[in-house]
Amino acid sequence: MVRQQLSLILAVLFLSACADNTPVAGPYPKTGMASWYSARITATGERFDDNDLICALRKKDFGKHYKVCNTANNKCVAVRHNNFGPSKYFYNQGRIIDLSKAAFSQIADLEEGIIEVTIVEE
Repeated sequence: MVRQQLSLILAVLFLSACADNTPVAGPYPKTGMASWYSARITATGERFDDNDLICALRKKDFGKHYKVCNTANNKCVAVRHNNFGPSKYFYNQGRIIDLSKAAFSQIADLEEGIIEVTIVEE
């Protein structure tokens, strides 16, 4: 119980720290750049796991599922949204989603770092 409360407090603190980073609403499908990332804890309070098929979006619809497709090779992966990102700076540079290593590696080589994707709401 205490652990859940601590996770919730951390998530609230994280979201309030991101208050200047306004969420971005659809429309979907959306095309832009994607990268992979790693973290310790997500905005939902979950411990981040590089092996989970998860993503960070500039939306606050945590728990929603998205289909992310690499436009270069048409490989797709289904991910669950559980984190807030990319940062406003990177979003303004065209990055619309960050993927866990596991999710990114299903659609591209990790060494590519950044790829063009299309995102579809599931």
